[in-house]
Amino acid sequence: MKNIVKLFLLFISISLAGCSDFLDVNDNPNSPVSENLSLSAKLPAALVSSVNQESIQINQIGAFWGGYWGTTSEGVNLFPDMKNYNGPAIRHQRDGIPVWETAYTNILYYQLIREQATSEKSPFYAGIAKIMQAWHFLRLVDFYNNIPFDEGLQGTKFPTPRYESGKSVYEKSIALISEGMTDIKSATAGSQPNADDIIFKGNKVLWLKFGNTIKLRALLRQSEAGNNAYITAEIQKITQEGSGFLDASESAMVQPGYLLTSGKMNPFWENYYRNVQGVATANYIDIRPTSFVLQQYQLRNDPRIEQLYVAVNGQYNGVLFGNPNAESKYNRNATSAFKGPQENTSRAAGLFKSATQASVLLGSFESLFLQAEAAQRGWLSQSAKSLYEQAISESFVYFGVSTTQLSAYLAQSNVAFNETITRIIEQKWLAINSISSIEAWNDFRRLGVPAIPNSLDAASPNDRPLRFMYPETERQTNNTEASKQGSDDMISARVWWDVN
Repeated sequence: MKNIVKLFLLFISISLAGCSDFLDVNDNPNSPVSENLSLSAKLPAALVSSVNQESIQINQIGAFWGGYWGTTSEGVNLFPDMKNYNGPAIRHQRDGIPVWETAYTNILYYQLIREQATSEKSPFYAGIAKIMQAWHFLRLVDFYNNIPFDEGLQGTKFPTPRYESGKSVYEKSIALISEGMTDIKSATAGSQPNADDIIFKGNKVLWLKFGNTIKLRALLRQSEAGNNAYITAEIQKITQEGSGFLDASESAMVQPGYLLTSGKMNPFWENYYRNVQGVATANYIDIRPTSFVLQQYQLRNDPRIEQLYVAVNGQYNGVLFGNPNAESKYNRNATSAFKGPQENTSRAAGLFKSATQASVLLGSFESLFLQAEAAQRGWLSQSAKSLYEQAISESFVYFGVSTTQLSAYLAQSNVAFNETITRIIEQKWLAINSISSIEAWNDFRRLGVPAIPNSLDAASPNDRPLRFMYPETERQTNNTEASKQGSDDMISARVWWDVN
């Protein structure tokens, strides 16, 4: 945690002002200058940093472990740690995946905003910061289970902060969202953000809906953990608050003013599709859909497949996740790549629309699936069937599929709503493919749906990744606290809500 504190001190003087300048967070979020920045400069920079972590680092983990992505035979040696579930390598200080470090740095970005907003009597900014801090805390629990919360928010005061249970952090995060929503409600017209709020442009109602939607996701995450009295009480609070959840056409999309310039394009596009010269990236060349995900679309005659992937001689051909063998049928030229404008007669495709497309933080389709599951569980009074069908419709819209095809799609026996959680999660899984892929891994740990094939490179057929290990950076600087948490083995130690 001491290394995170150093980043916190450095960020005090970060220069990210201006609609074009704050996009530099893609390249170097820690470039110091001496000037004291306004909230209108700090907020968009923090939001860009959050969505970059979601759409690249975290989405990629979920895409591999959630059943969506594998690699070509030419790429058989790529992403080995993800394929064989090598926990020590993933937590490595130099070559690992710094989910912990990035998330806590983002949390401390928002702490700076909170403190400045409080001193400047700008509660809307403070409210957004609290909601986004909770977002990152919940993500951290989903990866690591017990983590610092109270002492993790106080910068240099606690360089070796005390850990709290994942369950406690979940409850404190939900309370923090409520605090943020109260702050937003109290804001007056002269103190609220406008264009610098690159998600909702200062729309109070949408921020309140977003807060409730994050809460609902967190409550559903613990649906199997026997915390029923708490869930019931929190659902009642959401209902009494009255703002509801993100609805159709109300996605939380981050649009900071992406530019057709290296380092300032949409980060998902620039990492997984094309660079500024239009040249295919290394990820585009060797990441492929799994045979499993293609089969699930094809079993349902799902028109979204045509917007997502390139057919090879009229067929959609996938790969096997973790396949250690370089077989010719899984070569680049024999398997289906992602579809983008260059493969779609210059038209926007399902995932890749343009270099300046907005980044998805939380899609309307995901929100509606969350509501459908909650309604099916009896937590909400709305029709689960209606919410389920709206969610699929919103997914069609996002992927660029005409909703005139929706009725025929919904009429199929393996798509039509059958009043089961399994059916809802099946369709949710198809809708969040490569967008919010981490939710697929979370749902699989929680419910075992869908029946995602295991990596062929796993040490044994029954080994599955259940969590991340605490990073080496934390073991080096806060090992006494980390060691108190018991085993953090990736294959055997579960996060608190994973009881199946």
